Amino acid sequence: MGSSKYPKIAGFELIKEIGGGGFSTVYRAVNLEEQRTAACKHILISEQTTDKERKTIDKEMKIHAALKHLHVLEFYNAVVVELQYKHKYVPGIYMLLEFAAGGDLFDKIAPDVGVGDDVAHYYFNQLVAGMDFIHAQGVCHRDLKPENLLLDAAGTLKISDFGLASVYKLKDTGKTRMLTERCGSLPYVAPELNTDSPYAAEPIDVWGVGVILFTLLAGNTPWDEPTIKSPEFVRYVSGQIFGDAPWNRLNENALSLIRGMLTIDPSRRLTLSDVRQHPWVMRPSQLEGRGAHELAEMLTQSLRMNGDMGYAAPDLASGHGVNADEDEPMPTAGSQFTQSLMLFSQTQSGARYTPHLTRFYASLGPSLLLQLIQESLAAMNVQYKVPKQQPQRLQDPDAMDADDATITGQSECLRLRVGGYDQRKVMFKGWVELEPFTYRGQQGTFCVMKRDEGSPISWRQLWKALVQSPAVDPHVLRK
Repeated sequence: MGSSKYPKIAGFELIKEIGGGGFSTVYRAVNLEEQRTAACKHILISEQTTDKERKTIDKEMKIHAALKHLHVLEFYNAVVVELQYKHKYVPGIYMLLEFAAGGDLFDKIAPDVGVGDDVAHYYFNQLVAGMDFIHAQGVCHRDLKPENLLLDAAGTLKISDFGLASVYKLKDTGKTRMLTERCGSLPYVAPELNTDSPYAAEPIDVWGVGVILFTLLAGNTPWDEPTIKSPEFVRYVSGQIFGDAPWNRLNENALSLIRGMLTIDPSRRLTLSDVRQHPWVMRPSQLEGRGAHELAEMLTQSLRMNGDMGYAAPDLASGHGVNADEDEPMPTAGSQFTQSLMLFSQTQSGARYTPHLTRFYASLGPSLLLQLIQESLAAMNVQYKVPKQQPQRLQDPDAMDADDATITGQSECLRLRVGGYDQRKVMFKGWVELEPFTYRGQQGTFCVMKRDEGSPISWRQLWKALVQSPAVDPHVLRK
């Protein structure tokens, strides 16, 4: 495999890793001739890959490729490199997808605070429009949760990840079928999935939409799981929870809508048609037609008020532009939104697009800061490990192994793999990346925390705890 490399996908060249872990990695890909940017999801193929796994991925691609809508992340193309060609290319399934330059929607939301009513209304209507289209195509998503809601360069919501999606309705006849597979993440699944009985498709997506609206407004999910194991869910069913925070912060109209979508009996639950006609949904949008800058400001208001943006975007220097590297063209449409979101970071090599707001600058060099981060993570009972090899450039894929492969294009960057379970008992995984940065003539560090799995809200809570930990906090630069 000494000469193997990554193939071009429909004219797009893989440039930089931007997410994923284990056997699935997401790269930023560019088509230099057309000056276009895309995302490329690479799923590793090995001798251990089963036919069942291949069929599951094929199903995901077929479903996703058929869904063309403004609020669905677009599927462009796919290429499969089989094992017999590993001498030339890195084997795997390569999915070319629309690049969500705005990053995760929920990366911009302060935990336990949420967003204002107008912002929630704006994005909820986009989510409902996307889900209405998906259901019209006879598809049930089955995995609606914050990490699957992305933003494009203009701040438009995009529904992603159709790995658990299923066709439940024939478009020609309208004939539907019940589903049986148990899947999804516990804080977001509907209660009927806790039984062995077949379930109707559309109501489980409506439940997921309801949990997402609550999470937008409250900054957290309503419960660990919709069973008697969760005291919060038990209090919800009994009606006792509505006097508690954050439920008592919701206005009457929003609460009515959420309770309608989170009705325990799926036959009595609101349909998406009912949702569209609800007064909270039908009222005129206060953000429609506003500028990209104002949208970004309102979306991140809670992060500015709680001080998070002061860590992510301190005033290090003036007069620096916010242009991406020359070999990584960024979409120009809507770029005011990404710039207003502070999705560009001042790094040693200049301003660079960084879609993660879970980042900070420190006055210590990477090696010393890494030691303090490890000490702080250990104190928080967060698991971590140093990769067997630190980052290699993308042109050297052979230096990677399946679990610890790291590609950043920054050979001096240090990395730490972290993982654990959040307060909702959901697993999270990700990377802590550190690279040198000169601050006032002294060596410092630019640190980015990149989530692979788990809730963006929980990941932000981990980032905040690390930034404010006794060992790290004295060295953090802020506004």
